[in-house]
Amino acid sequence: MGRIKTLMVKRIAQKLVNVHPQEFTSEFGKNKELVEKYTNVSTQKLRNLIAGYTARLVKRRIILENQPRRRIHEEDLSKFYE
Repeated sequence: MGRIKTLMVKRIAQKLVNVHPQEFTSEFGKNKELVEKYTNVSTQKLRNLIAGYTARLVKRRIILENQPRRRIHEEDLSKFYE
């Protein structure tokens, strides 16, 4: 079980990754500097939470991009609608 991130942390991290997709990486240290650069976060703990969540989002995006997409054919669905 991990720690639960607040909705504010998730929103800020998702917005940063969407606005600057090429700059954020899966490395926490680089993300920490970028969060400091692009936001005016008041505490170190909040900055670190956002940087950690951005690293997680980037890792998830990399995994999803490398996976082949599944296609469901019409004949596969026909057995459910008989």
